[in-house]
Amino acid sequence: MNIFLTLLLTLTTFSQPFDDPKPERGTFALTNARIETVTDGVIENGTIIIENDIIVAMGADVVIPEGATIIDCSNQTIYPGLIDAGTQVGLVEVAAVARTRDNAEIGEITPHIEALTAVNPNSVVIPVTRVSGVTTVLTQPSGGLLPGKAAMINLHGYTPDQMHVGGMEYMMMTFPREGRTSRWDRRSDKEIKEAYEKAIKKLNDTWDQAELYHRIDSAYVASNMQGARPEYNPQLRSLLPVLRGEIPLIITVNAAKDIKTAMKWVKDHNIEKPIFSGVAEGWRVADLIAEAGIPCLVGPVLSTPTRQSDRFDKPYANAGLLHKSGVKIAIRTGEIENVRNLPFNAGFAAAYGLGREEALRAVTMAPAEIFGVSDLIGSLEVGKKANVIVTDGDPFEAQTNINHVFIDGYKIPLDNRHLDLYKEFLKREPGLDKHPKSPEVAQPTG
Repeated sequence: MNIFLTLLLTLTTFSQPFDDPKPERGTFALTNARIETVTDGVIENGTIIIENDIIVAMGADVVIPEGATIIDCSNQTIYPGLIDAGTQVGLVEVAAVARTRDNAEIGEITPHIEALTAVNPNSVVIPVTRVSGVTTVLTQPSGGLLPGKAAMINLHGYTPDQMHVGGMEYMMMTFPREGRTSRWDRRSDKEIKEAYEKAIKKLNDTWDQAELYHRIDSAYVASNMQGARPEYNPQLRSLLPVLRGEIPLIITVNAAKDIKTAMKWVKDHNIEKPIFSGVAEGWRVADLIAEAGIPCLVGPVLSTPTRQSDRFDKPYANAGLLHKSGVKIAIRTGEIENVRNLPFNAGFAAAYGLGREEALRAVTMAPAEIFGVSDLIGSLEVGKKANVIVTDGDPFEAQTNINHVFIDGYKIPLDNRHLDLYKEFLKREPGLDKHPKSPEVAQPTG
């Protein structure tokens, strides 16, 4: 069965017509639009000039360069491309087929694994995601305590390196859970306690080894490469940028008790750039997170409560409650194929306390700032990368259409397998009314 599904996936991926429209780059003038810059208010009846990969001009009185392709955006709004702060886009194609999953390695401690090297630029998930206005995602490995490094990628490119935003990497950690993993977790209290103690010991032992490796390596470098050099260890060497404060450590943690334990762990180990991800019960300890100054990647928002005693809307309100307490937040879906639902995650957060303006920041400028790429993406500003979407309404509303998408200055065709299927069956020829083996089936004519 797995072989059949893999072959079907391969045929589906590569059976598209060769005359499909290609992304175009050049000079574009998006005129007569309402422009939501995110960082500098709204420009009414404005124009944006895109030249190659950069926004070179923007405003109400912009001179259109000779030879520019003019796109009339009357009665439409231009936004920065949306950013999902936690996905596995490009790493998984069909979750049920092991051969199409490249999001995890064997073992609990694999910090040397890099998600970027496994990204499939031809994933059919990518076009499906782009047509919802999502232009950039954090794609991350999973599994184990230290599953590896995540990467920010634009959803266009022929190679992973072309897709990589800013050249940044982010170390992932899954913090051990002290309680049950879900309401279906049937382990005894003793088994849960033993599993937690084993996991936290392994994490602490690994970190102690990494700190020792860091001290030896730093002493070796300080001595002008004289003396004993630490024996090469890919796992420990991969953790050096975190220990030196060069890259963030993104810690996936959800239960309130675990969040408090993770905050203490971060403080005890002097982690300079911690980021919490998931934080499903962040609202319970929002003041403590704010006091610690740890930014959070919140979501999925479209979820169910973690406890049966909680109100149904706590997952929707979580982002707003964290923001109200002073926590810097971005929104994540935690999805693979349903990253397309990022706008609706943001919309629910907006409706349940976050507010539209902050919800828009949470999927644009906020993740760009948290991930250290706000000089490139996240808002509409002259000099920034041209990650731009044009809509006929609010991007958080289901009835809104995304009419144009630009990624890294490329005008992206709004084609995907969903639209192909829709078009195919919208104007399909009448099929056979009965089973082909039936003698009563009429013979096709023509």
